Amino acid sequence: MTAKRRLCVLFLGLSLGPLSAGSVLAQGNQAQPIKTIVEPLLREKIKAAGIPGLSCAVMVRDKLVYSEGFGFADVENDVPATTKTVYRLASISKPVTAVLLMQIVERGDLDLDTPVHQIVPEWPQKRWPVTCRQLLAHLGGVRHYLNEGESTKRYRDQLAGLSRFAADPLLHQPTTKYQYSTYGYNLLAAVVETHYAKTFGKVVQERLSSQCNAPSLQDDDQRRLIRWRAQGYRKRGGKLTNSGLMDSSYKLGGGGLCASAPDLARFGAALQLGKFVSPATLKQMWTEQFTKGGKGLNYGFGFRLGTAKGHRYAAHSGAQSRVSTMMSMLIDEQITVVIMCNLEGVRLSPLSLRIAVGVLEGMTPQPAKKAKQKTGGKR
Repeated sequence: MTAKRRLCVLFLGLSLGPLSAGSVLAQGNQAQPIKTIVEPLLREKIKAAGIPGLSCAVMVRDKLVYSEGFGFADVENDVPATTKTVYRLASISKPVTAVLLMQIVERGDLDLDTPVHQIVPEWPQKRWPVTCRQLLAHLGGVRHYLNEGESTKRYRDQLAGLSRFAADPLLHQPTTKYQYSTYGYNLLAAVVETHYAKTFGKVVQERLSSQCNAPSLQDDDQRRLIRWRAQGYRKRGGKLTNSGLMDSSYKLGGGGLCASAPDLARFGAALQLGKFVSPATLKQMWTEQFTKGGKGLNYGFGFRLGTAKGHRYAAHSGAQSRVSTMMSMLIDEQITVVIMCNLEGVRLSPLSLRIAVGVLEGMTPQPAKKAKQKTGGKR
């Protein structure tokens, strides 16, 4: 491939992957190609941000209505980004962890208000007790990253990964403040491992991936060969460079999983359709949480909550070495949009919601235009 051709694909967002699902939304007297809704928005973002590779998937209920790849998954080797390209989920791992934990709760095997140190012996008792309910909403006082840098060390499981922060004091009394914390979700993943006596990655595959036909939803194991895994990039001085090294084995629950865009969309759709937890549990997860002082968080259990043009959504973004990612779901309409790219520092939330609302509007029958009646005589 010539350099000119590469630049054309890279910056104009030329599509390189085949459309893998129905490309037309038909309602009433209208039939609108979904590509005309989604792709102009994607191409605009790709060009504006200089994104090397991006994949997008859209599901309406249980139907994959759009899936496409753009640009390069591996710039150095001219490997195209396609519908099969696997990206790190980054913090979209948190909703996955929340679902696994709520499955345990739903079966009656876990009380959300039990102090975590009574469940996971490796977590020492703190000045104040910390519960799973608090951790799910980032109210537990467990710290986020400091200046320790990313890990390149391999950890055997999430219990072993607790050593990175278990000795640190809580930042504040639980429920008094909101503190977004990947480490808090690492602790929840340790709860899951303790319950099942299996590694977190194994639980993800058994309880979620295999149940929604999403085989690429898995732990981002740096030693294991994962087919179609994307390389990652950052911008330095306006130039594209390789991302820094990172081994996410210590934080699978907070930011260490990976998947293709269609498989992550299948996870979101299956969740909305009640395949993982009951509607009552899902409603609980999508209920806004509050601090002790009554401050709303716009966050439930593992999901950010809000409205877009009057439509309720549950969503989560991801940002880490090698990727920027986004999953947005219109709750009442059961539309799932996933966008994943291999460039760090790209904000995808507004784009995903624009696409979700655009797809919804494309599905909505438009009133037929009335023909103008001709009037006789002179005016």
